Amino acid sequence: MTVAQSCTIPQQDRLLDTPLPQLLAELDVTLVDSTITDPSFVGALVERRDGTRVLSMPPGRSTVERDTAARMLLAEGLGLGASPVPAPLEVSRV
Repeated sequence: MTVAQSCTIPQQDRLLDTPLPQLLAELDVTLVDSTITDPSFVGALVERRDGTRVLSMPPGRSTVERDTAARMLLAEGLGLGASPVPAPLEVSRV
Protein backbone atom coordinates (compact mmCIF):
# COMPACT_ATOMS: atom_id res chain seq x y z
CA MET A 1 0.00 0.00 0.00
CA THR A 2 1.36 3.42 -0.86
CA VAL A 3 0.51 6.79 0.55
CA ALA A 4 -0.12 9.57 -1.93
CA GLN A 5 2.60 12.17 -1.60
CA SER A 6 0.03 14.95 -1.37
CA CYS A 7 -1.48 13.43 1.79
CA THR A 8 -0.66 15.04 5.10
CA ILE A 9 -0.19 12.28 7.66
CA PRO A 10 -0.97 13.30 11.23
CA GLN A 11 1.51 12.71 13.99
CA GLN A 12 0.72 9.74 16.21
CA ASP A 13 -0.75 11.96 18.93
CA ARG A 14 -3.16 13.44 16.36
CA LEU A 15 -4.07 9.92 15.34
CA LEU A 16 -5.29 9.27 18.87
CA ASP A 17 -6.68 12.71 19.79
CA THR A 18 -8.49 13.85 16.66
CA PRO A 19 -12.19 12.95 16.42
CA LEU A 20 -12.50 10.10 13.93
CA PRO A 21 -14.72 11.96 11.40
CA GLN A 22 -12.21 14.82 11.33
CA LEU A 23 -9.25 12.43 11.03
CA LEU A 24 -10.88 10.61 8.11
CA ALA A 25 -11.54 13.94 6.38
CA GLU A 26 -7.94 15.09 6.90
CA LEU A 27 -6.64 11.82 5.45
CA ASP A 28 -9.22 11.85 2.65
CA VAL A 29 -10.50 8.39 3.67
CA THR A 30 -14.13 7.40 3.08
CA LEU A 31 -15.77 5.22 5.75
CA VAL A 32 -18.23 2.62 4.43
CA ASP A 33 -20.13 -0.28 5.97
CA SER A 34 -18.72 -3.68 5.05
CA THR A 35 -20.85 -6.59 3.93
CA ILE A 36 -18.51 -9.07 5.66
CA THR A 37 -20.34 -10.64 8.59
CA ASP A 38 -17.52 -12.73 10.09
CA PRO A 39 -17.29 -11.74 13.79
CA SER A 40 -13.48 -11.83 13.63
CA PHE A 41 -13.37 -9.19 10.86
CA VAL A 42 -12.79 -5.69 12.27
CA GLY A 43 -12.29 -3.83 9.00
CA ALA A 44 -10.06 -3.07 6.05
CA LEU A 45 -8.26 -0.02 4.71
CA VAL A 46 -8.11 -0.15 0.92
CA GLU A 47 -6.23 2.14 -1.41
CA ARG A 48 -7.70 1.94 -4.88
CA ARG A 49 -5.66 2.25 -8.05
CA ASP A 50 -6.87 5.83 -8.50
CA GLY A 51 -5.39 6.72 -5.08
CA THR A 52 -8.67 7.04 -3.19
CA ARG A 53 -8.86 5.33 0.20
CA VAL A 54 -11.78 3.46 1.71
CA LEU A 55 -12.08 2.23 5.28
CA SER A 56 -14.58 -0.63 5.25
CA MET A 57 -15.90 -1.60 8.67
CA PRO A 58 -18.64 -4.01 9.78
CA PRO A 59 -21.83 -2.33 10.99
CA GLY A 60 -23.35 -3.03 14.38
CA ARG A 61 -20.16 -2.84 16.43
CA SER A 62 -19.86 -0.62 19.48
CA THR A 63 -18.60 2.93 19.00
CA VAL A 64 -15.46 2.18 21.01
CA GLU A 65 -14.65 -0.98 19.03
CA ARG A 66 -15.24 0.75 15.71
CA ASP A 67 -13.17 3.80 16.67
CA THR A 68 -10.27 1.73 18.00
CA ALA A 69 -10.20 -0.61 14.99
CA ALA A 70 -10.36 2.33 12.57
CA ARG A 71 -7.38 4.04 14.21
CA MET A 72 -5.34 0.81 14.26
CA LEU A 73 -6.06 0.19 10.57
CA LEU A 74 -5.20 3.79 9.65
CA ALA A 75 -1.93 3.65 11.61
CA GLU A 76 -0.88 0.36 10.04
CA GLY A 77 -2.11 1.12 6.54
CA LEU A 78 -0.54 4.57 6.39
CA GLY A 79 2.70 3.48 8.03
CA LEU A 80 2.51 5.72 11.06
CA GLY A 81 4.75 3.45 13.12
CA ALA A 82 2.22 2.75 15.84
CA SER A 83 2.62 -0.13 18.27
CA PRO A 84 1.68 -3.56 16.95
CA VAL A 85 -1.96 -4.51 17.35
CA PRO A 86 -2.64 -6.60 20.47
CA ALA A 87 -3.34 -10.33 20.24
CA PRO A 88 -5.61 -11.89 19.09
CA LEU A 89 -5.94 -9.15 16.44
CA GLU A 90 -3.84 -9.41 13.31
CA VAL A 91 -3.28 -6.95 10.50
CA SER A 92 -2.63 -8.40 7.06
CA ARG A 93 -1.36 -6.65 3.94
CA VAL A 94 -2.52 -7.90 0.58
